Amino acid sequence: METQRPGRMSAPGITEPTEAIARARAGDADAWGELYREYAPAIFRFCRRALPTREDAEDATMEIFMKLKGKLSQYDTTRSFSAWLYKVAANHCWDILRRRKIRQDKETDDVESVPLEHPEPSQLEKLIEQRSSEEVRKALEKMGARARMALVMRYYSDMSYDEIADALGVRRAFVGVVLLRARHELRLALEGNAALAAGGTS
Repeated sequence: METQRPGRMSAPGITEPTEAIARARAGDADAWGELYREYAPAIFRFCRRALPTREDAEDATMEIFMKLKGKLSQYDTTRSFSAWLYKVAANHCWDILRRRKIRQDKETDDVESVPLEHPEPSQLEKLIEQRSSEEVRKALEKMGARARMALVMRYYSDMSYDEIADALGVRRAFVGVVLLRARHELRLALEGNAALAAGGTS
């Protein structure tokens, strides 16, 4: 049974589904069904972390796969299919959040607000490992849209800084700043939830 790193979504599938992709591109409905069954659960989990509600994630997953059907001819078969799929999903989720203008007050580019003390990625992974998926999801919901998306793209789909910068429409140099702030926000949210639970309040 495949194991996943704590708090991180591993790429679905061990090998690239090249045969199914080729058949799907040729119009084979069965092949498209194979791709959907293989990748839809992971894309739903990605959307669930990125978007506010389960209903949003369900709708987004369907919309992403409808979009993929039209984009499949653009896929470069020399590159990772799962990485390409996550990039399409990340762009779609970010478009949804941007249209809704969620928590824009927390999305300014003021680098002065970045905390001097912040958890390293490995420390954050340990903290996430100690929390349930629901606790992590609730903590993510408290974050600004850009910080949340950057975190999800980096730590749940292993997107590069260049890919995150492209998806979010920011300079590559700013991605590190966004992730720095996002890790700080997530740690505070997780520790806040733990404090509430310990205090017996909800």
